[in-house]
Amino acid sequence: MIYSSVAGILLVYFIIWFIIAKVKNNYGLVDIAWGLGFVVVAWTSFFTTNEWRTQSLVILLLVSAWGFRLFWHLFKRNWNSPEDYRYVRMRKRWGTTLVNLKSFLNVFALQGVLLFIISLPIMNSFYQEKTTFQWWQVAGIILWLIGFYFEVLGDLQLERFKKEPANKGKLLTTGLWSLTRHPNYFGEATCWWGIFLISFTTFDQLWLIISPIIITLLLLFVSGVPLLENKYKDREDFKIYASKTAKFFPVIGKKGL
Repeated sequence: MIYSSVAGILLVYFIIWFIIAKVKNNYGLVDIAWGLGFVVVAWTSFFTTNEWRTQSLVILLLVSAWGFRLFWHLFKRNWNSPEDYRYVRMRKRWGTTLVNLKSFLNVFALQGVLLFIISLPIMNSFYQEKTTFQWWQVAGIILWLIGFYFEVLGDLQLERFKKEPANKGKLLTTGLWSLTRHPNYFGEATCWWGIFLISFTTFDQLWLIISPIIITLLLLFVSGVPLLENKYKDREDFKIYASKTAKFFPVIGKKGL
């Protein structure tokens, strides 16, 4: 029941965002929908089951905080901005034949499917019956807090850096950005490893690890790190920065992955 309810709500949710994107002529607005989509999943799961267990309520709170924060951050940045170059390229590649169907399936529906899979620990926390809170779930909360710290502070440091006219054209290499070239992406992945640990209660639920694995792989090899790395790879200042700063996992004092 809970999975079908969430799937139906997500379909409606992304159809609405597709319509908004068409009106704004900007498919990049799907990025704004991403974080809020997880909040939709969490609250749909809550209202479908009406469960008040510690585990599920902790996940509801953490996912809501993470999703609303990301939604607002990207809304401020992207709502009135030009369409991201990734989606501009997609439009050119699709041509004019069945462009609406192609754009919905390749952008909005695809994100909806990925969001559903990554959200499996959220839905499972409301669906399963075990209520005991274990030590690894406490560790999951701590891990989520670390990830949230890196994501929020990383975005905030970058936002403040870009507001300074003197920094135009420069790279941010201080603060959390001196520990990893992508503190916000590292933080996002870490948050989802934390959510997985909080949702995990018995070994037959080990399959839920697919959620943090997928989001980590997406950020590391598909939609996050590679896009920015390719954008700056030919700049000399970036080459110097990359030679001494970890790519993803924070490292103090030496280069790491």
